[in-house]
Amino acid sequence: MKSVVDTRPFAPCPAPFNLAEYVLAEGARQPDRIALQVLRLTGAERWSYARLIAAVRGIGTGFLRAGLVPGDRLLMRLGNTVEFPLAYLGAIAVGVVPVPTSAQLTVPEITRMAADLDPAAVLAGADIALPDHPARILPAADLARWQDLPPCDWQRGSPDRLAYMVFTSGSSGRPRAVMHAHRAVWARRMMWAGWYGLTPDDRLMHAGAFNWTYTLGTGLMDPWAIGATALIPQAGIAPAQLPLLMKRFDATILAAAPGVFRQLLKMPVPPLPRLRHGLSAGEKLAEPTRAAWTQATGTPVFEALGMSEVSTYVSASPERPAPGTAAGYPQPGRCVAILGEDGQPVPRGRAGQLAVAGDDPGLMLGYWRAEADSRARLRDGWFLTGDTAQMAEDGAITYLGRDDDMLNAGGYRVSPLELERLFDAHPGIADCAAVELPVRTGVSIIALAYVPAGEDPGEAALIAHARAHLARYKQPRLYRCLDTLPRAANNKLDRRHLRQEWGKTT
Repeated sequence: MKSVVDTRPFAPCPAPFNLAEYVLAEGARQPDRIALQVLRLTGAERWSYARLIAAVRGIGTGFLRAGLVPGDRLLMRLGNTVEFPLAYLGAIAVGVVPVPTSAQLTVPEITRMAADLDPAAVLAGADIALPDHPARILPAADLARWQDLPPCDWQRGSPDRLAYMVFTSGSSGRPRAVMHAHRAVWARRMMWAGWYGLTPDDRLMHAGAFNWTYTLGTGLMDPWAIGATALIPQAGIAPAQLPLLMKRFDATILAAAPGVFRQLLKMPVPPLPRLRHGLSAGEKLAEPTRAAWTQATGTPVFEALGMSEVSTYVSASPERPAPGTAAGYPQPGRCVAILGEDGQPVPRGRAGQLAVAGDDPGLMLGYWRAEADSRARLRDGWFLTGDTAQMAEDGAITYLGRDDDMLNAGGYRVSPLELERLFDAHPGIADCAAVELPVRTGVSIIALAYVPAGEDPGEAALIAHARAHLARYKQPRLYRCLDTLPRAANNKLDRRHLRQEWGKTT
């Protein structure tokens, strides 16, 4: 059997359509219901759907009065505050194209991105680095005043028109703006049953910041679209305090990056009687972390695989948990395949490149001002993800790593995730990363960087562990103990940086 799962069609997006109007439509039918609680240790800031909708539409009016017009690009430079999603939706409501960016970016970094984007305006938060660019500056302080303005009209149109952009580094390491259509939010409905198990009665806590796209989608847009309640910890809340907030505010679902689950497990987790399950995305969740969380809370964690260009498309869910170390199954409504070098689906059980149908409703419109790069990702009707994976007979997909992260040991391709799962299981290791390092022209070795879980177990113990569990060609030839592993702003492991830094000292 070939490595293809096709569960199309998915219900088409309505037309005319506006992303922001859709996200808030269910809340408009129950205006007094609580849409958002910003959690503090001493209480919470509560937003009803009525207040949320009024603020978004007032901010939309503010953007128009400030001189922005539909199609203008708005570079968002905001911190971890509730104004971030309000401004994002307010811009989309009136046809302005918001471009969220990490508040951690430096002046040179954001200047390079702004030069490519050429925004009409920059929404500037306090103490956030701004680009050296002639675009007009809109102070974020104006947003509070704009919330009380008369409501804007929804700018409706084709679901295929540009709604927003997000920057991704991709495999090149050069940030590129991914263009998404209004229909992208409608496609996220495939995640409701295919990953979240989300219902209108849920109280979904996302452990990330307001200005992170993972939080924006999973933590806010999706709960609001179904009429549920979003719970977001206030900036500055330490991970160790999250379980207390989950219990106090009756969280039913926890969404977080794998690193957050690891941090939460460093402290005793109190009983969480309302919690049904957790959601993990951003990078591979280590099996020991998953098992420890389930043992500590009595609840499973469901993982999702995705990327900025198409969001998540493979996931486990309460209806269909993933077997073994698989990431999950293609979500209902998707068409997913594993392709060989000839561009054709490989037999099930064989590794290849993970691909999504080129007509997937959640797929990007393309990369901004990079048509050649956009075309290069499409092949014979498939969008090439750059991920290596394999499909089991029942359709379950196991993620093996990025194409550019795969290790080559003496001509054998080795998944870094296979090695990391093995060493994550070692009691002396808290975190680890496997990379390929060149030692001379044409010769590379596998190396393992690790963070000890207490006292360093030492290289001899790790060599013995590898010998007992791995074929010779898979065993790391070099080990390095680190205090922390390099991670990007979204908490993803930065293998490129790790290879570069390691290369400076070898």
